Amino acid sequence: MPTLTEMSSIAPGNIMIVDDNPTNLSLLEDMLRQDGYDVRAFPRGRLALAAAEEEAPDLILLDINMPEMNGYEVCQRLKANETLAGVPVMFLSALNSTEDKLRGFQAGGVDYISKPFQFEEVRARVETHLKLKRAQLAEHDLLERTLGGAVETLWALIQLTSPVLAVRSQSIRDIVLTITKGMGRSKESWQYELAATLCLIGCIALPEEVFEKGYCGQDLSPDEERMFRAHPERAARLLSSIPRVEAVAELIRRQQEPGATLLHLALELDRRIYCGEAPESALSEIRLSQQFDDRMLDALEGYAPTQVECEVRQIPIRLLRAGMVIERDISTTEGNLLILKKGTVLNDLWIERLENFANARSVPELVSARIPRPAGQTGRSAPQQGKIT
Repeated sequence: MPTLTEMSSIAPGNIMIVDDNPTNLSLLEDMLRQDGYDVRAFPRGRLALAAAEEEAPDLILLDINMPEMNGYEVCQRLKANETLAGVPVMFLSALNSTEDKLRGFQAGGVDYISKPFQFEEVRARVETHLKLKRAQLAEHDLLERTLGGAVETLWALIQLTSPVLAVRSQSIRDIVLTITKGMGRSKESWQYELAATLCLIGCIALPEEVFEKGYCGQDLSPDEERMFRAHPERAARLLSSIPRVEAVAELIRRQQEPGATLLHLALELDRRIYCGEAPESALSEIRLSQQFDDRMLDALEGYAPTQVECEVRQIPIRLLRAGMVIERDISTTEGNLLILKKGTVLNDLWIERLENFANARSVPELVSARIPRPAGQTGRSAPQQGKIT
């Protein structure tokens, strides 16, 4: 990642000036252009707002006393816009009372310069706020990449531990995304998507037969019941140490409660489908229970699990590719160590694991794998066909 100094030299900044005084507008524009900034100048707040929605600036210099819409109103509208709320606003105004400045900060401004202003002061403050904005963006990028890496690691752990959990997690995620898209809830959809992807991670501590019985609502012994009921809390504890996912951890902790409506609905629908019910009849029965908001149920009308046609082949390990699915357990030739379980969706890590065992001549040369078939291909040469659901 480039340093802030390098970022400043590469991209000085995109600055917007809003002032109904043509002289001030021209002077500021010329000064900032000479300093290498990209500048857009507007005499009215409405014009500036429309332009900002087309291309968000890095910083806005905003006058207060303007016709049609004053600077306070412009700033408030910017802060109410999800896309533009993070753009820093500096007020430049002849209004210099403490009350005027306080009102500017209350509207969302980050700085206030009184007119008549000194060019050197404007330059210094512009540079300061652009550096702060770049530092915030760098920190945000670091957090995003850290969070992404943590989630990828946890997802790999699910795949390694249990192909059944991986497939169910993908299915629950698909249901959640169908609901949020159908309800127009894109703002918080990432939290529900992450909660759906990781909601079963607490089950990696369970024997597979306990998970399958518990998930399908079959009778469990008291000890098995205790283990299965503990998995949401176990998952929430695992996630609680990751920054910015506190809300996600809480969604997962409450997944079995009726109050956790969206995730609870996704789990209930997937559970029924996993136990053999058709999606349409499962959804009808859930609707009859009157446990869930009709808007969520309406968003699921017509939902069907993703199905990918595939063919099963005996394939050399060197020809395996990510996305293929192991059709039979793979063990060492001596049979004393399970390398990969049936149902594992291959990724680069698992392929490398198999290659290492193959180099040591510890596994068979051919692996039985399900290969997704391109659309329109008949697959007549395949020994058998199947569905990945």
